[in-house]
Amino acid sequence: MHTTRTLVSVTTAALLAGCQMAPQAPDPTGRADADMLRVLTAFQASGAKPVPTLTVEQARAQPTPGDAATTIAVSMGLPARMPIARVSDIQVTGAAGQLPARLYDPQVAHGPAPVILYFHGGGWVTGTLDTYDASDRALANSTGAIVLSVGYRLAPENRFPAAQDDADASYAWVLKNAGTIGGDPKQVAVAGESAGGNLAIDTAIWARDRHLQAPVHALLVYPVAGTDLTTASYNETAQAVPLNRAAIAWYVSHFTSGPADLGDARLNVVGAADLHGLPPTTIVSAEIDPLRSEGEMLAEKLRAAGVPVAQRTFPGVTHEFFGMGAVVGQARQAEDFAALRLKASFAPPAPVAAPPAAKRLTHHYAG
Repeated sequence: MHTTRTLVSVTTAALLAGCQMAPQAPDPTGRADADMLRVLTAFQASGAKPVPTLTVEQARAQPTPGDAATTIAVSMGLPARMPIARVSDIQVTGAAGQLPARLYDPQVAHGPAPVILYFHGGGWVTGTLDTYDASDRALANSTGAIVLSVGYRLAPENRFPAAQDDADASYAWVLKNAGTIGGDPKQVAVAGESAGGNLAIDTAIWARDRHLQAPVHALLVYPVAGTDLTTASYNETAQAVPLNRAAIAWYVSHFTSGPADLGDARLNVVGAADLHGLPPTTIVSAEIDPLRSEGEMLAEKLRAAGVPVAQRTFPGVTHEFFGMGAVVGQARQAEDFAALRLKASFAPPAPVAAPPAAKRLTHHYAG
């Protein structure tokens, strides 16, 4: 893995120089569809800069692609946030203390609702509960499930495997406490985007290895699933916006502590993890995304391990497109695809037994 680590460092330096020499185009690949290009153009107009040129604090504070999508939605007369019946902030128990979490409840279930434990993206460094709010609302409203988004510890303050440990602990918390939030402890799915997709599959593996109740489903939206930065999609999207090879290298440098971390099965899932016995899985990939190839490879390896899996690569869109369904057509399709798969894994509520039919009395008369 030392070679991979060296590649990360060299690539960062080379592409960082390119970022500093010329302003970014909204879509350097020229492959974004009209909806996605409109978001990328608004993202650039917001003043967002390439992540590798920033400090951690600057990267956390700058506008996001989700902000750009919201700006477009408002300009179209749409609400800034998708309405949902109930949103509340709570705390869950992580590996080293309490963690902030946000509960999205569409309140459509008759009785306890399924629960989707959701992990946000941001390379384990920059994401927040607010950043991925649109994805949570879309999943809750489209599935009828309660979505619980957990704010795990971020790097570099808390490096690998702090985020993974928090994800595992929060899953154990949900199994124990689902009933207190209106959820069904027997119907818990895991989901996540990007780094959060990595946490979702890591959590499913952790539950299997500890003989805990398995998630009923794993939704992985463009997950970080490998440590090889020379895949076909990395080469095709080396200059893409908002995520590219240099940006991934920047996140990795802040999250990991050394070359050994890159060989860990929790990061190098496609290369080192045992994938047998995992729950049904859905993988959403974006065409213009360095993580596309490893998501597709993960689907192949899951199938080879006997795991029911469906994977779709959505054309003309970039990393972070999920949750933009109000303004990006491919995002609407991806959200519908994910919701359909999740609902298929949620068991229907037990039917209410009908009262026994009254016995019909027959009178016999002697004639």
